[in-house]
Amino acid sequence: MNGILNIYKEGGMTSFSVVSRVRKFCGEKRVGHAGTLDPMATGVLPILVGKAAVMQEKLSDHDKRYIAGVRLGISTDTGDVTGNVLETKDVSVTDEEFCNVLKKFTGKIKQVPPMYSAIQVDGQRLYDLARKGIEVERQAREIEIYENTLVERVNDKDFVIDVSCSKGTYIRTLCEDIGKELGVPATMYSLERVQCGDYSKETSIKIGELEALFQAGKQNEIEKLLQPVEPLFRHLPKVKLPEFYTKLCLSGCEIYLKKLRLDEGFFRESGGECRVYTFDNKFIGNAFVKDYPDGKAIKVKYRFL
Repeated sequence: MNGILNIYKEGGMTSFSVVSRVRKFCGEKRVGHAGTLDPMATGVLPILVGKAAVMQEKLSDHDKRYIAGVRLGISTDTGDVTGNVLETKDVSVTDEEFCNVLKKFTGKIKQVPPMYSAIQVDGQRLYDLARKGIEVERQAREIEIYENTLVERVNDKDFVIDVSCSKGTYIRTLCEDIGKELGVPATMYSLERVQCGDYSKETSIKIGELEALFQAGKQNEIEKLLQPVEPLFRHLPKVKLPEFYTKLCLSGCEIYLKKLRLDEGFFRESGGECRVYTFDNKFIGNAFVKDYPDGKAIKVKYRFL
């Protein structure tokens, strides 16, 4: 099986456990996921199966959308309600004050990653250091928040927000920063990822549904749920190869631009990358322009045919 499963991860499961179960249901060892979700979090977790597994990093780079719960008046060592309480404080915040602060956290901003994250420092994961009680200095990173709106105010302390953002955005840190701007401690009490690139909550499938198909022996139905990787490359210029060069490409050969009557300018906006198709319009994979002894040529990096 090759393709992408749009899985809806339920609370209490780790992203790794989802991967393990998909391996079993699909009978495929090569399985990865795009963008880790914490056990407490729910929502869209694209799972890459078979040849698609090489696209893990590319899919993780896509924009995301979250529905998150912000609890004012409390802070924890993890940045969410699963951690140990560090501080509590009375809260008196109006809806207008809260919404005005949300506006400050839109556009390109700097964000310091939390200690409880998978970022590596000197070869060690930050969350491993955090569990040992070790805190290290982290560099602020630039992220972009496209939209940041209030969905509802649940009570005096709890607010639900809708956040559309770039890769690398930590919602728990955003919740804490919102609290700091309001002058109170804050933490994240819920998180649902409703969009990851093209993959949405509305078109997702739960692990239980996959398991039911597996137990019923309906492997073919599972295979039908796999989505192709081709749309991930639709922003790249398309190169359709003549039949002779299709055979060379599928044999692992580079294809010279002069043979295809292409110049380097054709690839300028895409940074020298393109999507390659057979003479009968079947998607082969993505390729990059490189220098070879006889000139510039394209060679497929990730092949899916």
